[in-house]
Amino acid sequence: MENSKLKVAELFAGVGGFRLGLEKHNNYNIVWSNQWEPLTKIQHASLVYEKQFGKENHSNEDINEVVTRNIEEIPDHDLLVGGFPCQDYSVATTLHNSKGLKGKKGVLWWSIHKILEDKKNKPKYLFLENVDRLLKSPASQRGRDFAVMLKSLNDLGYAVEWRVVNAGEYGMPQRRRRTFFIGYHKSTDIYKRLSKSKKLDWLLEKGTIANAFPIKKVNKLEEFEIKGDLVEITNEFNKNGKLSPFQNTGLLFKGKVYTTKTSPTYNGKRTVLGDVLQNGEVTPEFFIDDKDKEKWEYLKGSKAIERISKEGFKYKYSEGGMIYPDRLDNSSRTIITGEGGKSPSRFKHVIVSDRGLRRLTPVELERLNMFPDNHTKLEGITNTKRAFFMGNALVVGVIEKIGEELYKQINNG
Repeated sequence: MENSKLKVAELFAGVGGFRLGLEKHNNYNIVWSNQWEPLTKIQHASLVYEKQFGKENHSNEDINEVVTRNIEEIPDHDLLVGGFPCQDYSVATTLHNSKGLKGKKGVLWWSIHKILEDKKNKPKYLFLENVDRLLKSPASQRGRDFAVMLKSLNDLGYAVEWRVVNAGEYGMPQRRRRTFFIGYHKSTDIYKRLSKSKKLDWLLEKGTIANAFPIKKVNKLEEFEIKGDLVEITNEFNKNGKLSPFQNTGLLFKGKVYTTKTSPTYNGKRTVLGDVLQNGEVTPEFFIDDKDKEKWEYLKGSKAIERISKEGFKYKYSEGGMIYPDRLDNSSRTIITGEGGKSPSRFKHVIVSDRGLRRLTPVELERLNMFPDNHTKLEGITNTKRAFFMGNALVVGVIEKIGEELYKQINNG
């Protein structure tokens, strides 16, 4: 492919983290985006997205409805990206469906699947993100959900490489672990290179993610085949296994999985929590009230609480102590969606400032995800909602690095 911009469709766009990361390099052109939050009247995330990137080619409609109505409403694109929600990805058999397979209704993985299956000009590349526990869910059949996904991509003609990346281990300001996976259609040059390459070499050196985020191998390469159709995998995959067969690094090629545990190698510049603070510009609402201090200390401390199970058994629930207040000389803990609001909580960040203990501001949370300052600021959107957006967002720097390497892979080989 000649050095031109790659056309991108962005699903589950949120407030635009994927787009920010890809557009840093001017090699990608977002030709269509979709953001829809079910069960909310006002589509806040979509409003922020439109404010930042414009309304043109942006869809604020349930993606299931778009793909069911007419798949060709989504313009042709080279790369499909998105951080899709974590759900139960199992497959049910239906008599009415001639293919015999149907993903659970409303499960958004199947809308990605439908685009890849039904579009006349299929995207050649995929770049998707999910939580790290995707590799080991559900608890009753560890790894089944990921196996369903890999098998369905395999059947659609894609090879897939994946890695769990913790942004904080590569100098970024937040310790946020996410599973990233990239698909290459069998019609691409990368797929052909991958077929000739030693799979371990690809995972450790030659692959897109290996170039973006260097690693070293921790244990030996495991190989296994994903057997059966999607219904059989749903019902039988790893039924008696205590551990998922998928490790933090891996590759699926022609139905075969190659996976190993790796650890990061990085000795570059690091940004820590202390580097992102808005010192001196913080309004009173973010400071901890004296009357609440005891509650904060209790929630952050270690404790053993007696609880009663559904079956009526008493048991001790133990929690370890958190570092409180949060350290400023390290990357921050993961931001969660409940980060905003004044009420004391075990998981919200609290720091020491020159005017006392306080929570983090929306701008500081944006900086921890490497978003531009005030990216989510919009009339009618509360600070609590802005914190919620950042709890759902990804670290833009990770997308930027992988996007840069993917473009090189596609163009240079």
